[in-house]
Amino acid sequence: MSTSSSSLSRRDFLRGALAAPVGVALAAQGGGAMAQSPANTIDQAHTGAPPVPTRKLGKKGPDVSMLIFGGDIPAYSAEYLDLGWSMGIRYFDTASQYGNGQDELKVAQWLTKYPERRKELFLVSKDHPRQGPEQLLEMVDRRLARCNTSYLDMYFIHGICVRDYGEDSVNWPKSDRLKKVVGQLKSSGKVRHVGFSCHDAQSPQYLAAAAQGGFLDAVMVKYTPFFVKGDPFDQGLEACHQAGLGLIAMKTLRNAADAPKRLPEFDKLGLTTHQALLQAVWSDPRISAVCNRMENVDNILASVAAVRSYKAPLKIAHLDLLRDTLFASSQTMCPGCTACDRLGRELTFAFGDISRFVMYYEQDGNLQAREMYHQLPAAHRDATTVDLAALRDACQFKTDYPEIIRRAERYFA
Repeated sequence: MSTSSSSLSRRDFLRGALAAPVGVALAAQGGGAMAQSPANTIDQAHTGAPPVPTRKLGKKGPDVSMLIFGGDIPAYSAEYLDLGWSMGIRYFDTASQYGNGQDELKVAQWLTKYPERRKELFLVSKDHPRQGPEQLLEMVDRRLARCNTSYLDMYFIHGICVRDYGEDSVNWPKSDRLKKVVGQLKSSGKVRHVGFSCHDAQSPQYLAAAAQGGFLDAVMVKYTPFFVKGDPFDQGLEACHQAGLGLIAMKTLRNAADAPKRLPEFDKLGLTTHQALLQAVWSDPRISAVCNRMENVDNILASVAAVRSYKAPLKIAHLDLLRDTLFASSQTMCPGCTACDRLGRELTFAFGDISRFVMYYEQDGNLQAREMYHQLPAAHRDATTVDLAALRDACQFKTDYPEIIRRAERYFA
């Protein structure tokens, strides 16, 4: 979908976007069957659906949409945001670098057209304070200007990890240094909530530090519903939950691209496999919301249907079926397992980051993945002393690291 469609009227945009076959329409409010036709969906989207279900963000935060409209996608535009809003999503996620720095401007265009909607919208942006947390104090003004808003509902440190922010960053979430910055951001009125996103192998340590600090509001973390109960990741989630922090899941569907789209057991629930995976995440009551990368209209419709039809946690048998289905499908990136997290902390070779860059390149067509790869120190790209087959065999999901690294070398050399 082109981002140059601003000349289209909203009705023309919706009609054009939905002209292609739609695999899944909005779930009927009763039994969750996918019953509506594309024509009915056009009318509903144009008139505006009610907001999607919400959950409280942590113990003291606001109620937020359980489904988040993620960014950094080719279709991202003011019209595309309007479609998400019309389908009931009230939480938009963006960042300074998304869309080569252009996504925030699309948010600005949308807010310029619909300023009255700002009070209903939960708007998040993110930044990279690589010089230290204090850098956020001057960075936030650029985020506000580019989004055309006087405040952010949430401001995240983007992708916190030792490689980008240094060894001491593991302590930031419990440090007086960051606590002071958070207080200044909030007292300025420019930011209402502050947290960080993380998809690093050390996410359990960052989660534990956030729980110990207790002054942050939320964490967005790479999440799989198939973690081992009681493992360091689960312990980090639980500690944050008990401390009152909001927990937001991301990259949940990234490893389901090759999974079967339908299974008879989920047909009975009125769900596709991907919708069942979303519901598996919401089955964890600690998770407030899922940030979903909805790349096309079908994705939006299916995701909205999943959240509207969610009534209760999936049964253990359905969770086991989802896990086994993912095990049997090709993985470009481990969804998150104890073995990969442990080895990611122990090894210099950045196999987790490289897998993520390959995923960005293959699934998103993101040419910046090559630059990200070459920004890694040479030692972090050197696999000559690493037993990649042993990495694969240790992974709970049997992620094929030998093949992924071969693809990385071919794509990025």
